[in-house]
This record gives sequence, structure tokens and C-alpha cells, in this order.
Amino acid sequence: MTTAHTLAAGDTAEAAPAAARGATVWLTGLPSAGKTTLARALAERLRAQGHEVEVLDGDEIRAFLSAGLGFSRADRHTNVQRIGFVAGLLSSHGVKTLVPVIAPYADSRAAVRARHAARATPFLEIHVATPVTLCSQRDVKGLYAKQAAGEISGLTGVDDPYEAPESPELRIQTQGRSVADSAAELHTFLTERGLA
Repeated sequence: MTTAHTLAAGDTAEAAPAAARGATVWLTGLPSAGKTTLARALAERLRAQGHEVEVLDGDEIRAFLSAGLGFSRADRHTNVQRIGFVAGLLSSHGVKTLVPVIAPYADSRAAVRARHAARATPFLEIHVATPVTLCSQRDVKGLYAKQAAGEISGLTGVDDPYEAPESPELRIQTQGRSVADSAAELHTFLTERGLA
């Protein structure tokens, strides 16, 4: 009985037009890897096709939803679970939810994936695999410079762990590529999944 119900729900989701299908697209990677830039470029493409899209930027979430949390492992986990909850809620209502958030720990990302699976909501983990050397050159927020100067500690990928996904749905290499090329690769991937 349960299996038949699951299949029926899946059939309905497959039959729905791509623009009506929600999904969480989680872009994980090091600081300054290009996650937010890529998410915003993809959002433009999707909106132009008529998709409802939200970008849950990690900095904005920290300022509002997770204000008061620090950067301990427990606080990082809590932050990721809060973002994952909001993403799942939006996605379950037909929104393409793009989440450019570091989420450094594999178990935190797995917990978000499991909650999506429990609600039969698509969750796609995208590893923006930019090498730390390039990230430190970009240093969009000046974090690598501050860490090198001893002004901050606990920088993900430098003196704090980053557990890269072992089997993401897609791994994007951004080194030597334009934002447009990377966004096109991700858009093609979503199209192949029936989501764009």
C-alpha cells in the first residue's frame, strides 16, 4: 500500500512541468569558492524560464535566522539545520531553492538530505570544488587575509575542517571557467533531472 502511494506521488511529480517542481539545490564549498555568485547566475536563468526561485544566502541567514550562533561545530550544525528546514519548506511548495552555504560537515548535510527525502522533496548536493589556493586569491570577504594575519581563527578549509562531499549529485570545477559556463553546466544538469 505504501509503495503504491509512493509511486503514485512520484508519477504526479514527474508529470508536473519543470517550472512547477520544487527542489533544493545546495551549493557547498569553501569560502570564496563562488557559491553565491553561481547561485545568483542560475537564479536569473531559472526566473527567465518562469520558475519561482529563492536564494538562501548564508550570510543573510546568519544575520537574521541564526543571529547569535557562533562557529563551533554545534552552532554550525544548528545553522545548517535551520537553513535546511526553510529550504525544504520552500521546495515542497514548488520553489527552486538555491542554497549557497558552506555547510562544512557531511553529517549536517546528510541530515538535511534525510529530511527532504522524508517529504519526497528533491535535494541536490552540488560541490563547488574550487581549490583553497584560488579561494584565498579571490578572498571576497577578506577572511583568508585576516586568518593569515592572526586576526581570526576557525576559517573553514584552513584551520577548521571542511568535509567535501564524497558523492555529490554534481561536482563543478570553477577554476579557469567563467561564471556563465559554470551556471550553464548546473542549468543543464537540472534540465536533465526534469527540474529546469
